[in-house]
Amino acid sequence: MSSPSELTRESGAKAFDGHQYVYNHESSTVGCKMKFGVYVPAKAEKERVPLLIFLSGLTCTEQNFITKSGVQRLASEYGFIVANPDTSPRGCKIEGDSDNWAFGEGAGYYVDATESKWSKNYRMFSYVNDEFYGLLIKNFNVDPNRIGIFGHSMGGHGALVSFFKRPAQYKSVSAFAPICNMSTSEWGVDAYKKFFGQDENLWKQYDATELVASYHGPKPHAPILIDQGSDDNFLAKYLLPKRLINACEKASFPIYFREQAGYDHSYYFIMTFLEDHFKYHKKEFENSK
Repeated sequence: MSSPSELTRESGAKAFDGHQYVYNHESSTVGCKMKFGVYVPAKAEKERVPLLIFLSGLTCTEQNFITKSGVQRLASEYGFIVANPDTSPRGCKIEGDSDNWAFGEGAGYYVDATESKWSKNYRMFSYVNDEFYGLLIKNFNVDPNRIGIFGHSMGGHGALVSFFKRPAQYKSVSAFAPICNMSTSEWGVDAYKKFFGQDENLWKQYDATELVASYHGPKPHAPILIDQGSDDNFLAKYLLPKRLINACEKASFPIYFREQAGYDHSYYFIMTFLEDHFKYHKKEFENSK
């Protein structure tokens, strides 16, 4: 695991009983300066508290979740540290990394690329699950036995893949409108050809639908919570939740999929159901003691 690097605080503001911070650090994993948000409740000044890592979706920075979701009230009430990294390396000046909003900067897909053009910097899976994970434990009052991960869209995909590939690190996982079958989704096919070349076996290593079929780690006490808006414009073409549901059923892996009538893909959807996800993770932490 990479050693966490020195943190530089960019901003901090009191919110409820704690503080919302933004930090940056020089990442040895992705080879550039990375920013992240972290809410620290007052409870963390006295004792180790649970950590939730939130992974954001396409085009997002570390700002979207902390400014649009209202997470600070819930993090304060539940006594959780909540941290959210950026969605990709930035400023690497790789040809083609900023031509399309669905690939490159703001769209790293939480994978470790293998193609030489991208493999030095686009290592977001290792960044999230090694460097960032270790940095949070080292620098904040985190209980390492109570860590969960969740996310939205591309970030929901990243959260599910992280859980399936690193089950010893996470007690819980949930998702909002995740990309469920990346190796067949139009976004995934386009990105994975660049990151991994034509070897579709590599694509499947970062695909929740494929990973659940071969998952042998501990199962959550309650079925994994996934919320999906029925009026999401990306649902049929890109997100493909039915494929994940079917794969979970075949693997006897517990999943609780809720289609929320009338909701789209936006942060209005996330903020509406965010507390349900806090409740879910809290229960998983309590059951894991």
